[in-house]
Amino acid sequence: MRENLQTKTIDEVKINKLLCCPPPDPVQIREILSRSRELHGLESADVATLAAVKDPALLEEMFETARSVKERIYGKRLVLFAPLYISNLCGNECLYCGFRAGNKFLARKKLSLQEIADEVSILTSKGHKRILLVAGENDSSTGLQYIIDAIDTIYKTRSQKGEIRRVNVNIAPLSVEQFRELKKAKIGTYQVFQETYHRQTYKTVHISGKKADYDWRFNAPARAMQAGIDDVGIGPLFGLYDWRFELLALMQHIRLLEQEFGVGPHTISVPRLEPASGSDLAADPPYRVSDTDFMKIVAILRLAVPYTGIIMSTRENAEMRNATLALGVSQISAGSRTNPGGYNTCKTETADPQFSLGDHRELDEVIADISKIGYIPSFCTGCYRLGRTGNDFMDLAKPGDIRMHCDPNAVSTFQEYLEDFASEETRTIGIKAINDACEAMAPSAGERALKMAALVREGKRDVYC
Repeated sequence: MRENLQTKTIDEVKINKLLCCPPPDPVQIREILSRSRELHGLESADVATLAAVKDPALLEEMFETARSVKERIYGKRLVLFAPLYISNLCGNECLYCGFRAGNKFLARKKLSLQEIADEVSILTSKGHKRILLVAGENDSSTGLQYIIDAIDTIYKTRSQKGEIRRVNVNIAPLSVEQFRELKKAKIGTYQVFQETYHRQTYKTVHISGKKADYDWRFNAPARAMQAGIDDVGIGPLFGLYDWRFELLALMQHIRLLEQEFGVGPHTISVPRLEPASGSDLAADPPYRVSDTDFMKIVAILRLAVPYTGIIMSTRENAEMRNATLALGVSQISAGSRTNPGGYNTCKTETADPQFSLGDHRELDEVIADISKIGYIPSFCTGCYRLGRTGNDFMDLAKPGDIRMHCDPNAVSTFQEYLEDFASEETRTIGIKAINDACEAMAPSAGERALKMAALVREGKRDVYC
């Protein structure tokens, strides 16, 4: 039996010592950047050193190194998904969140299974294949059975040309036994965000509800992995406390999971605190993160944990999202709504969103824009369905073998989108992007990608390897 991670937590003393270190010299910084190019990752002391970089020339060297690492591991593929909020009922009082229990200004909604099916039909009719299910944390009205029934409804819902092939979930922390039940529902990744790793800040902003228990939330990824869920996603909400502290605490959390399970999180999310209905704290973040520091966060994470996916939501505007794609972001949401029932624009009454969006583009526009700058939008779910998760995924990722699967799968799913859903303008842009990408791949991967794309053009669907 593995040691229980309930006994482990963040070492704030160690983090604060690292943050008090003297400013690094350029030689030290360049030595760290050189080591990061070996793709073995970085330790906390290296992360603290890079976080202290302010010189514009050294910053650009850091960004260029991150671009190089991102390109070597991920190439030009970029995974797209849509969040699906099924409930904004919540029993927690979190001062930064629009869904908080005490927000009397919020219109509340829990979707019925039919309403969930309606939302899924809209998303699949636009071309989405991957969904992140999100629910408010209310045990009495959005219990685990409701979540499981929602997942089942999502998988069973079909539109004329599409279906959802993988559901990831962002829901309240569960017990190990409950996580086992969730795994049976065939989820992909389980996400849970600590929001802030700083205990005193956590206590200050989480007034009541089960989420007020720091340790219960902190150990949720470990319980999920103990239950057999191979892929978990973690991350802080940048803006609640000093981003440098959060970054170092995140590194500690990653290492604890690696020590216990041999593999860390599958994804890390990098949300910045954005305005939310009924929240003065969200409107004026106590530790606002500048755009430059935000780009540093993404770049440092790509160097520190090179094989871990980095997710950016539509909290950020199109310009920032495009700028960080090269620095390390590997997954983005597109055409998002953060309120239950938000995709059904025919409704006259809808629930309120969790936070304000920075990117209001629809999926087709996002795809056209990122294709123009050389990326291949991917809706691939092959790894989940073929069991390439957790340690198995990392065993392929670290020597670079995963690209023999991921690059062709990205092309195949993108070709499927172009055939079934794209506007004429996007189709023209996309065909060029696919041809350019296949030419840039290793010959064997490029040949496989072209063959798979040809099968899609001939009428086959869900072609993956």
